[in-house]
Amino acid sequence: MTQAVACAAPSPAATGERWTLRHERGQREVFCGLTGIVWLHRAIQDAFFLVVGSRTCAHLLQSAAGVMIFAEPRFATAIMEERDLAGMADMNAELDRVVRRLLERRPDIRMLFLVGSCPSEVIKLDLARAASRLSHELGDRATILAYSGSGIETTFTQGEDACLAALAASLPAEPATAEPSLLVVGALANVVEDQFRRLFEQMGIGPVRFLPGRRAADQPAVGPGTRFLLAQPFLADTARALERRGATRLEAPFPLGVEGTTAWLAAAAEAWGVDRERFETVVAIPQARARQALGRHRERLDGKRLFLFPDSLLEVPLARFVARELGMQLVEVGTPYLNSRLLDRELALLPEGTAITEGQHVDDQLDRCRAARPDLVVCGLGLANPLEAEGLTTKWSIELLFTPVQGYEQAADLAELFARPLARRALLEA
Repeated sequence: MTQAVACAAPSPAATGERWTLRHERGQREVFCGLTGIVWLHRAIQDAFFLVVGSRTCAHLLQSAAGVMIFAEPRFATAIMEERDLAGMADMNAELDRVVRRLLERRPDIRMLFLVGSCPSEVIKLDLARAASRLSHELGDRATILAYSGSGIETTFTQGEDACLAALAASLPAEPATAEPSLLVVGALANVVEDQFRRLFEQMGIGPVRFLPGRRAADQPAVGPGTRFLLAQPFLADTARALERRGATRLEAPFPLGVEGTTAWLAAAAEAWGVDRERFETVVAIPQARARQALGRHRERLDGKRLFLFPDSLLEVPLARFVARELGMQLVEVGTPYLNSRLLDRELALLPEGTAITEGQHVDDQLDRCRAARPDLVVCGLGLANPLEAEGLTTKWSIELLFTPVQGYEQAADLAELFARPLARRALLEA
């Protein structure tokens, strides 16, 4: 689902030490936060996501997830009809009926998320209150939580942030006598979690837990002894929710590429007092393997010019990775918004003179992209096909969320996402 929102004209550019910042407001195109369900339902294996929305919401999830007709997925849409929108039906009573029937039919569901949408928010349906009410009645069957997946004011990755923030507020409190623990925050592929867990264990860091846990019963306790690392740069609300519970965030770049992964791991190693020699010994082999794997992609990408449209909130860490480890030149780095609190370590690593645009006026940004004629454009699906028709090479930004890209072993896979469109273009032009 794309959004087009009219706002004020751009403000004058601001300047950082290594980068310039342009604030832009106008028409924008993004997916809504419901898209996050596609990877979240894989991360929590006994959770179910019930969207309270329209047929458009249902079509979005069906097409984004590629659900086959005979599959029984762990998400669905409680479709709001005209009588619901007109206030002719008691939406709370209907929602209660749907939830009861769902849990009776699917006893394997141990965690249920009620997900708000644009239509449910327009009619002011209070899903948080509904979740609380249903928890009193059905809490012995499943944990019931609510969050907003609406795309009215947000970009699509913030659906995960809203989900994990709701989950963070419901986590059990750690015992007063608990030893310090490390919490890795952000939905990661199981293989990536396992790799990080092994590295932390080899350094003597632990216990290590992940949010979200793979099952409802695996959700971690949290409290003043919890130190957490964000695995994704778009989890601002989740970070605040954890800090309200007494947890402490470890500041670090994000684990994209060799440099980012090393600095991210080093933040935990420093907090646990791991000596430098042991740290270097643990990371040496995966680090060398990742650098070697990146080499073949750098040959294709070195010197290529990249334009990043604001879409996923991954743009600043991605820009750091491709510029410093793959030799790409940054034409413009767009981001839906710039959270300098979470990104300060990333911003400090950007090449001198990097141009960052916060927000979007899509027509103006398209004009700048066309004028620059970059070698590669990272953007949403709504812009990719028109730009391809104009002879520009594009990469869908949403693929960066569907693909495991964090850590040493995935560094080359991340680089390949940038190299593959250029290889395709070269074949077409041959």
